[in-house]
Amino acid sequence: MINFRTDLADERRDIYKKANKLENEIPGIETEQSEENENIKISKVKILNEEGEKALGKPKGTYITIDVKNLKIAQEEEIQKAGEVVTNQLKEIIAAHIGKEDDILVVGLGNAYVTPDSLGPKVISYIDVTRHLLKYAPQYLEEGTRPVSAISPGVLGTTGIETLEIIKGIVDNIKPKMLIVIDSLASKSIERISSTIQIADTGITPGAGVGNTRKELSQETLGIPVIAIGVPMVVEMATIANDCLDIFIQKLQEEAKSNDYLNKLKEEDNYEEIKNALIPVNYNMIVTPKEIDDLIENMSSVVARGINFAF
Repeated sequence: MINFRTDLADERRDIYKKANKLENEIPGIETEQSEENENIKISKVKILNEEGEKALGKPKGTYITIDVKNLKIAQEEEIQKAGEVVTNQLKEIIAAHIGKEDDILVVGLGNAYVTPDSLGPKVISYIDVTRHLLKYAPQYLEEGTRPVSAISPGVLGTTGIETLEIIKGIVDNIKPKMLIVIDSLASKSIERISSTIQIADTGITPGAGVGNTRKELSQETLGIPVIAIGVPMVVEMATIANDCLDIFIQKLQEEAKSNDYLNKLKEEDNYEEIKNALIPVNYNMIVTPKEIDDLIENMSSVVARGINFAF
């Protein structure tokens, strides 16, 4: 069984193809690539059936990955453009499931007091909520305004309540037509920290990327469509070691291209061997960059703008 140490569907696809030495597409999977501009690339992975589900370990549905180059040092113009791309992709998914004036509940998952996990709560603070205004001050809103509500339910460790239990109680009472959930993810690539956004119409399993899996939020458990928006904020120590090893081998290959052993080592995925070496001594940490405060702020702005304009 392949150990997918990432929440991103397109990374899981790459890992599976590499492990099985596949040149063609994985059975049960469809992919589509496009470029918005030189800095923004969009990848769509569609899992079509059980065979595709089994291959990638993800439920059937559509996974849109938006890669934004240099977002870590982005200016206002780049942040605005990235937000527009999120808006366009999100609009398509929303329109496929609900009407233009149907209620939406936005949920920010994560722990507001742990910076790499604070993306969800931070985004919620920027969401334009309208449900209460439509009820108490409709004269100040344009006709056809969509009812939007938002909440950050916290985490089990601070509330003692499973996120699913909280959200289900809210859904049963206010009866939104759709849930949009924002959460921090884990990636297998250092480069993708705070520079990639995944949008999926399959819901989400909180904590899965860091081995702290909670009950899933999905149409199956909540009875309404659940759109998940996630951004990688952490990687495992083993991933960093593996990436560093690849870089080291590449440097050696440039000087000794005929070294068969190094060439073979570069082709293989050394993650499992490195992870197995780190786990016994408790060194397989979850790692995040030192600039995480700025990165969270940048990406919170991108995601919040994307959501607000999509509504």
